[in-house]
Amino acid sequence: MAIQSSANRPARRSVTRRKFLGASVAATTLGWTAPAILRGRNLNEKLNIAVIGSGGRGASNMRSLESENIVAVCDVNENNLEFAARRHPRARKAIDFRKLFDHANEFDAVAVSTCEHTHAFATLPALQLGKHVYCEKPLTHNVWEARVIREAANKAKVATQMGTQIHAGDNYRRVVELVQSGAIGPVREAHVWVGRAWGRQSKADAQKARDIVFVQERPKESQPVPPQLNWDLWLGPAPKRPFHEVYFPGPKWYRWWDFGNGTMSDLGSHWIDLPFWALKLQVPLTIEAGGPSPHEEIAPASMQVKYEYGARGDMPPVEVHWYQGANKPKILQEKGIPQWGSGVLFVGDKGMLLSNYARHTLLPTEKFADFKRPDPFIPKSRGHHAEWVHACKTGAPTTCNFEYAGWLTEANHLGNVAFRVGEKLEWDAVSLQAKNAPDAERFIHREYRKGWKLG
Repeated sequence: MAIQSSANRPARRSVTRRKFLGASVAATTLGWTAPAILRGRNLNEKLNIAVIGSGGRGASNMRSLESENIVAVCDVNENNLEFAARRHPRARKAIDFRKLFDHANEFDAVAVSTCEHTHAFATLPALQLGKHVYCEKPLTHNVWEARVIREAANKAKVATQMGTQIHAGDNYRRVVELVQSGAIGPVREAHVWVGRAWGRQSKADAQKARDIVFVQERPKESQPVPPQLNWDLWLGPAPKRPFHEVYFPGPKWYRWWDFGNGTMSDLGSHWIDLPFWALKLQVPLTIEAGGPSPHEEIAPASMQVKYEYGARGDMPPVEVHWYQGANKPKILQEKGIPQWGSGVLFVGDKGMLLSNYARHTLLPTEKFADFKRPDPFIPKSRGHHAEWVHACKTGAPTTCNFEYAGWLTEANHLGNVAFRVGEKLEWDAVSLQAKNAPDAERFIHREYRKGWKLG
């Protein structure tokens, strides 16, 4: 079903950018309001959770939530389903998550860890039914879906969390505190790079980039569907195509546009999260990307993106640069900065701050030899999953709620849109349109296969 109809796309609203962003900032900083019945609930009482997607990340998420009651498990791969059922023999089993919602009265919350192209389809009905939702990153498959899910979450007023587990780490907190306390002065540019490269490349380059698939084109031949897999349900809303081992099992599907978005939206969820948080980012004004010629089927292994953001409160306009694969910031060599395999570099008026997942350092080192760090002001996380469970029971805020994660996901997807269009996008977040590039429309949302509808 096409989604261009007014019933399936956000309505064009007469809202100024200032009002639009102001309302969103307010939503980001607040928790959901727990109903009276839940506020009186015993915090030791366990949640009833439905797990949708129980292999790979799903298995890990399920294990992290086993302090609660896992009452339903769902997976299109019977091997994954049986693995989950053995751990939770009393749980309801399902292959099609749409049918699981016929039994929504049996669970309070849903953990979604399906393939990226079905995230929104498993998440939206849960929100509409008033269920708390934990969803793996990236939150959705495209920009339009991210907007739909963010708005649905705000309307549902439930506890939500996107699975960017590194967001719960102490290192990110300390970096955010340094940036926001002015340790390196106003930040006018930030660089984010990852050494991983999932996409269209040669076998030699793929092996060097630790990619398990080296493919240049869509296979013409089909292969037998593995007996444990429901291929039709795995495809979900994506266009029908014959089975081939280059798509399954995960993470092979990451690099195919129909199912994933390559490195940008996957690892960008983790790495761009840091400047997004520290610099209070939300909506880019422009997005420009470069790399190899875009391929209709497969995401690029290497590419780079430049985002321009306007001023935010007392923070000046800032450029955020993304590099993946073979690309790295030139400033690393020019300034003699340690070339970590992946990292984030904040460039301020008074210095620089280099970080990765586990550590960070202020530069130049000699300038900050006697620097006194600010007292920590971001509370320690009880754990990414535990934070969500606690929020489900109390109404406390989560730090990667769908309001925050929705904007982060939109921005990451827009990097891919700019790459595929081949133009610098002038972005109008209110209307969900690139004002100067009408061709971007086909990448902002997609047509869904017959039998699949979002909304």
